[in-house]
Amino acid sequence: MALNPFPLPAIESGAGFACWSESIELVTTTAPEFIDLTEQVESIVARSPVAEGLAVVFSRHTTAAITINELEPLLLEDMAEFLDRLAPRAHAYRHNDFGVRTVNMTPDESPNGHAHCLQLILGASQTIPIRDGRLSLGQWQRIFMVELDHGRAREAVVQTFGVARPSRPATVVRGRKK
Repeated sequence: MALNPFPLPAIESGAGFACWSESIELVTTTAPEFIDLTEQVESIVARSPVAEGLAVVFSRHTTAAITINELEPLLLEDMAEFLDRLAPRAHAYRHNDFGVRTVNMTPDESPNGHAHCLQLILGASQTIPIRDGRLSLGQWQRIFMVELDHGRAREAVVQTFGVARPSRPATVVRGRKK
């Protein structure tokens, strides 16, 4: 039997539940594009009141995905080429036939069936454990938003939830709580 290399921390008696939510807004430039959100997510987790729990990173778009992988330039090129082979932009997608399609059409509609198919595979969110108030990512793991359609404004929602950090006792300064 292997020992758990990550023993569970002692939870303070009376510790409560906490939830925190913030958004990351960004502008993409091309597709596929891998945007590293790791430092922004780490900063949000550090601001959140959660000590032990989960962070969910969620794309609010059907043509942009959230994934975890390594930040290595040649690998990112390989992954972009793989996505292009998996769902080629030039393929004939029924979603792109604006002469037939009548549902969910907007004035700026783009032929992006490939992007929807890729998002189906990559997914809209990732869940990362929070331990001792920090993301528990592996050595090479980074959190990416992947633009699958074309450059535009995007939003990722980061929500943390779990056991709250221990409350700090109030400090009294000149007769007032600080």
